[in-house]
Amino acid sequence: MSDVFTKQIGGDHYAKLEIQPTEYIVKNKLGWCEGNIVKYITRHQQKGQASDIDKVIHYAELAKELYYGKK
Repeated sequence: MSDVFTKQIGGDHYAKLEIQPTEYIVKNKLGWCEGNIVKYITRHQQKGQASDIDKVIHYAELAKELYYGKK
């Protein structure tokens, strides 16, 4: 892994992971909503807790509405 993926600004909640969420998101060509879901679900136990789960739900609802037109 290159230095750019071992460097983290503003915390260390991703530093101990096998793969950074950003690397996973880019390599799998995920969109904005999906990428944020990966990011927030990955860090919820170490950082945002229940509020990160709420963000996951919100981004999933956004994706559903944007892609499938359902609320």
